Amino acid sequence: MHPFIQQIVSLFDAQGSQTYGEDINQIEHAVQCAQLAIIAGEPSELVVSALLHDIGHLMAATDIAFGNYKHDLIGAEFLAPYFSKEVTEPIRLHAQAKRYLCAVEEGYLAGLSAASVDSLHNQGGLMSASEQQSFLQDPFAQAAIKLRRWDDEGKVQELSKNGIRHYLPYLEAAILKVTIPA
Repeated sequence: MHPFIQQIVSLFDAQGSQTYGEDINQIEHAVQCAQLAIIAGEPSELVVSALLHDIGHLMAATDIAFGNYKHDLIGAEFLAPYFSKEVTEPIRLHAQAKRYLCAVEEGYLAGLSAASVDSLHNQGGLMSASEQQSFLQDPFAQAAIKLRRWDDEGKVQELSKNGIRHYLPYLEAAILKVTIPA
């Protein structure tokens, strides 16, 4: 196993049983989102993006507010040395995708969980028309929108009983072949 993947697995082992205002824990949510990406027939990079999209919550576990409201940026930056932009950019943009969908899709905001509504306000609220245009110009906007929809759907305990280790082949397929500094 690649050492960075072992680091990710260890982080989930240590912090993944935490909840964040939903009825499931971080591991359950991560594997459910990954399973939705697999069901949709997505490539390994987007499966990994779905699996790791909330890793910033785990990294910021001691600072609840910072972790909840900046977890997208924290996670993307943490993963960037080891994964391509096809993995990290949807993660970086998934909170923005929520802001976008709330602004443009009728009924989307009403369907959010209480925790998602709370974080929406702290992540900038609804996107303005100019923010929407800018967001849609990003080459990873559509992947981020897919990820955001899996994020919404991946909160049902029956969806997947797999653990993080079940997704090791996807992680190994998506990781960049880099050397970890000693």
